[in-house]
Amino acid sequence: MQHREKLIVLIGPTAVGKTALSIQLAHRFNGEIISGDSMQIYRGMDIGTAKIKESEMEGIPHHLLNIKDPDEPFSTAEFQAIVREKMTDISSKGALPIIVGGTGLYIQSVIYDYHFSNKGKDEQLRLDLEKEVASRGKQALYEELLLVDPEAANHIHPNNVRRVIRALEIYRTTGKKMSDYQAEQQPDLLYDTVIIGLTMDRALLYERINDRIDQMMDEGLLEEVKGLWEKGIREGQAVQAIGYKELFSYFRKEVTLEEAVEQLKQNSRRYAKRQLTWFRNKMNVHWFDLSEEESRSKKINEISGFIAGKLHLK
Repeated sequence: MQHREKLIVLIGPTAVGKTALSIQLAHRFNGEIISGDSMQIYRGMDIGTAKIKESEMEGIPHHLLNIKDPDEPFSTAEFQAIVREKMTDISSKGALPIIVGGTGLYIQSVIYDYHFSNKGKDEQLRLDLEKEVASRGKQALYEELLLVDPEAANHIHPNNVRRVIRALEIYRTTGKKMSDYQAEQQPDLLYDTVIIGLTMDRALLYERINDRIDQMMDEGLLEEVKGLWEKGIREGQAVQAIGYKELFSYFRKEVTLEEAVEQLKQNSRRYAKRQLTWFRNKMNVHWFDLSEEESRSKKINEISGFIAGKLHLK
């Protein structure tokens, strides 16, 4: 049997406690942490993405933080390629890679034998679709995608024009939906993987999310977003992140600051709910409930023991 690299994946909704646990697991298993968050790759977006501070790392190496500027695009395929290379580097040193995060599709693309479809490639059609964006606007194309392939559209942001065009290109060329091609894939795990999911009582999680956002505002989130605004950054993946788009609405004078913060809390709670749904439907996750604060150390020992047993670690 072919030797497969060992991997811990730690997932869960925003504010559930992944960062703190990841550090403890890294100490326990000689691990290095790879961020599985699609927004923590961006420089200067620290507070709003809940990026770990250097003082919190406790000497544990962290990867895929601050590798792009906020006006640069970043794709799932690019994430897949970089992370797989990082994992090989980490494993070759005798350390254990630990992917931590909440962007389900990114993590899924790394750990499964997941191919990015070459079906329906048509250069001329793609150029025509780009012209349609220029003439009809990106929202019109996104609404067309919602009609023909709502499942794909629900996983693509309207501003991610490149992915909207790709999905329409597949549909117009083959008559088949991109989501159908993806659903047909029955990928195998590429690594000796244990996927740990953290969850907690919904009301408690929402309270933690609200408290975290208040803390972000106290730490200077408004100033962080203002810095992007003053650089002239108005569009792109980065500024569509929760925590940034709401405050951009405030800078555009569409809402009051109080309304923007309330919208941020609401969007964060909705995102947490979507994350849980994604993980439960798309991955074989071993769930651990962190609702009981007083039994947290016992729960961490339970998680560590479960990982050690699954991956045959000492």
